[in-house]
Amino acid sequence: MDRWPLVSIITIVYNGEKHIEDAIRSVQRQNYPNLQYIIVDGGSTDNTLSIVQRFRDTVTDLISEKDEGISDAFNKGLLRAKGEIVGMINADDWYADGAIEKAVRAMEGYDVVYGDLQLWRDGQPDFVFTGDHTRLRQEMRINHPTVFVRKNCYDRFGLFDKQYKCAMDYDLLLRLMINGCRFNRLSEVLANMRWDGLSDTRWLLGCRETLSIKNRHLPHRKIRHRLYFYKHVLAISAPKLLKRSGLGFLIRMCRG
Repeated sequence: MDRWPLVSIITIVYNGEKHIEDAIRSVQRQNYPNLQYIIVDGGSTDNTLSIVQRFRDTVTDLISEKDEGISDAFNKGLLRAKGEIVGMINADDWYADGAIEKAVRAMEGYDVVYGDLQLWRDGQPDFVFTGDHTRLRQEMRINHPTVFVRKNCYDRFGLFDKQYKCAMDYDLLLRLMINGCRFNRLSEVLANMRWDGLSDTRWLLGCRETLSIKNRHLPHRKIRHRLYFYKHVLAISAPKLLKRSGLGFLIRMCRG
C-alpha cells in the first residue's frame, strides 16, 4: 500500500451550527497529505453552510440538498468518495489528532480498522468506550466515528441500508464481517463523541433495529437474539433510571 493513499472523510450534517466547526477543525488538524473531505448537508436552515464555507481549503466536496435520512446521506458521500480508504466523522463528533495516519498505517493487510471512542459529557471527558469486533454477532461493539473501511468493501458488499434510522452502521459492519472482511482494532482513542447524540436519545429504536439486523443476517439464532435484546434494553434503561433517581454516582463507582 502507498505510504499516503488517498483517504476520503465524510461528514453528514443537518442544522449542525453548534458543533460542525469542531468536526471540520479536527480533520484540518490531521495534517494528512492526501485527503478528500466530503461534507453532506441535508439542506440546513441555520448557519451550518456559512460555517462550512469558511473552511473550503479543507472541505474539498460539498453536497447540500434534502435527503432521506442518515443512511441516504452517508451513501451520497460514499458515491462521491474517491479514496482507497473511507472514514466517517459526524458533525457532533471530532477526530483525535493523528487518527487518520494511525488508521492508514494499521490498514495494511486488513479491510476495516477501528479504535476506541472518548465519550464526553457537559464538556468533560466521561469514559472511553472500547471497541471489540469479535462481539459483533452479539451487539454493536465498534464505535462508528473511529471506523475506517477500504472503499472496495462498499463496492463489493453494498452501501448503508436506508430502512435503518439508527443502527445502519451495525448492519454494515456485521455484513462486512459475515462476508469475510478482515478487522483490526487499534487500542487507542481515534475519535470523540458527545453523549447527547442520536444514538443516546433514540437508544430503544437502536436496540430494536439491532435485533432486526441480527435476525436478518443470522436467522438461525433468533431465540438467542431475542433474549439478548431484553438483556440489552435492561442494561441501558437501568442506568438511566438510576440517574433520574439521583443515584448516578453508583454508575460512576461501577466504572471506577
